[in-house]
Amino acid sequence: MTVRVDWRVSVSILGTFLKWLWAPMLLPLGIAVLDGTPLAPFLVPMVGTAVAGLGLERLSDDRELRAREAFLLVSLTWLSFALVGAVPFVLAGNGTLAVPVNALFEAMSGVTTTGATVVVDFTVHSRAVFMWRALIQWLGGLGILVLAIALLSQLSVGGAQLMETETQTQDVRKLTPRIRETAALLWQVYIGLTALMVAVLYGLHVVGLAPEMTLYDAVAHAFTAVSTSGFSPRGDSLAAFSPAVQWATIPFMAAGATNFVLIYFVLRGDVDRLRRSDEFRFYVGILALFALGVGAVLAVDSQFATGEATARHAVFQVVSIVTTTGYASTDFNLWSSAAKHLLFVCMFIGGMAGSTTCSVKTLRWLVVLKSFRRDLFVASSPSVIRPVRLSGQVIGEDAIRDIYAYTLVSLVFFILATVVVVVDAARAGVAVTEFEAMSAAASTFFNVGPAFGIAGPFASYEPFPASTKLLMTFLMWIGRIEIVPVLVLLTPGYWRS
Repeated sequence: MTVRVDWRVSVSILGTFLKWLWAPMLLPLGIAVLDGTPLAPFLVPMVGTAVAGLGLERLSDDRELRAREAFLLVSLTWLSFALVGAVPFVLAGNGTLAVPVNALFEAMSGVTTTGATVVVDFTVHSRAVFMWRALIQWLGGLGILVLAIALLSQLSVGGAQLMETETQTQDVRKLTPRIRETAALLWQVYIGLTALMVAVLYGLHVVGLAPEMTLYDAVAHAFTAVSTSGFSPRGDSLAAFSPAVQWATIPFMAAGATNFVLIYFVLRGDVDRLRRSDEFRFYVGILALFALGVGAVLAVDSQFATGEATARHAVFQVVSIVTTTGYASTDFNLWSSAAKHLLFVCMFIGGMAGSTTCSVKTLRWLVVLKSFRRDLFVASSPSVIRPVRLSGQVIGEDAIRDIYAYTLVSLVFFILATVVVVVDAARAGVAVTEFEAMSAAASTFFNVGPAFGIAGPFASYEPFPASTKLLMTFLMWIGRIEIVPVLVLLTPGYWRS
């Protein structure tokens, strides 16, 4: 038996990534210098990652990334980034983040753009630590774009290859001749959206519509909105700001969960491409349907005093949960069961493929619905051949099977995780209801962020036992990279011929 995976290639490329991870830390380091807070939490990992990266990079001169090495690289990249991201939290030594398990949970939540937090007291942490917390989410969202474009669509992970069909592009890697140039174009869109949101939010402050919105807050929230992540330096999330800020944040969350290849073509003037995209129309329809449903429930419950507040909170929370951003404009823990259950369903949807969003994603749900409708038709007319089409193109049966398998495996993971959360909480004497366990499992595995009950929008995951938090850390990791890369590593056939 011979090892078929050249792990040195994967680890060497990972070393190149780690070698440059010191650069983003300059931003929180600069804030620490300005505020007079400790510098060691950032200087130590800056030196450590640079040295480790240079060492790992020397393991191989080969840079050819084959499928097996790609699976390993994807898994190691997100895991190593989370481990590095946790170091500043531990070294800062403040609050709940000083505990290594909590720090790893928070860092994995950031890197995977989940937004679930174990922070209890927001006043004990420095602005530098909160900026690092927001920055790793922004970098995680940036990384997932490259992952979706360069790797997942080529590894046939859960039907991700259909992203090319929905963007009406023969090969999304070939928007330009080289993948590096393609990634650079998408990064420009990503950075442009972030800069635009900073300008909008701080502009609201300048004109007096958002007195609480400082430049620091504008940057931190732009990092975590465009990346559909949801970390906020404020304990009350977006509820700490004016209605104008909440309305202004909605389109950026929605844009972050829109296929960035489509956004790229729209910016080039091809607006009609949105109309031709079945997934985009489905995505917008889902947002509208659930916003109307939640709004109707809130109106019947007389949850808010004005129609504007009802509409704002309904639209904001639906967009926040569907796009897996996880911001909160109000404490939806206090809503009626009907409204909360509608939001719970939103956790399983996600935005478009090829975006920074998480969860199952609208592309897969659309294919599931189309194929199920096809199966119903064929059941009554067995002699008829009726292919499933997406944006006018026929979908291969292999891709449909991939999507069904991915969706089924996702739901199985969610169910098993719920059982473990309930059992482990009971073992540790933590009072957790079944609905709270379900929402916490769904929120971490589908990278949504806030859940209900003890892990609600203004609460924290800190009360869960350390063993449960480690499980949730694993769920965030495997859910963010779409399950398959990690599961493949666990099969003996992956490693040996």
